[in-house]
Amino acid sequence: MSTVNNLSKDLQKFIDKFEPNKFKVMRSGIEVKGMNNIHEAIETAKGLIEKLKLNLQVSHNAEMVSYGAFEVRTL
Repeated sequence: MSTVNNLSKDLQKFIDKFEPNKFKVMRSGIEVKGMNNIHEAIETAKGLIEKLKLNLQVSHNAEMVSYGAFEVRTL
C-alpha cells in the first residue's frame, strides 16, 4: 500500500485500488497521467468510485485528454 501525506482516506483507497503509474497530487485531489486509453481509464475510475462508495468525482477536459490525464477530486 502506497501512502501519500495529506490525502483523504477515500482518495488513498482510490490510489491503492486503481494503482496509477503516474499521478500528481493537487490541492483538491490528484491528476492521473499517462493513460493510453483515456476513455476506458475514466470509466474504470468512475466504476471503482461507485463500487467502493467513495466521496470522489472524476473531472477531465479536452486539454487533459490530449495528454492522457484526468483528475480525481474529493467532493
